[in-house]
Amino acid sequence: MLELRHTCENCNKPLLPDSAEARICSYECTFCADCVEHILHNVCPNCGGGFQHRPVRPAHNWYGDNFLGKDPASTIVRHKPVDPVEHAQFCADLKSIPPELR
Repeated sequence: MLELRHTCENCNKPLLPDSAEARICSYECTFCADCVEHILHNVCPNCGGGFQHRPVRPAHNWYGDNFLGKDPASTIVRHKPVDPVEHAQFCADLKSIPPELR
C-alpha cells in the first residue's frame, strides 16, 4: 500500500494526503512539485527515476473500507535535503533521458 509520506524529502514542505503538489517516484520517494521541477529536474536523487503525481487516497469510506480513515498517511518525516552540486552532477546525463527509458 502506498505510504503517503507527509512532507517533501528535500524542503520539508507539508504534503497533506490530498495535496496536488506531491510527486513520487516508483520507490515512493516523495517531493513537492517545486523541488521536482526546479531542483531535481525530474530525476529522483535516490534512484534516478522520474516522478508522477501522487494519487489521493479517498477521505471517505465509499466502498470496502478503502479510505484514509482506515489507512492513514505516514507520520514519519524523511527530510534529507539534496546537495545541489552533487545532484547536478548525478542528473547531468539522466535529465535528458525520458524517465520511461532510464
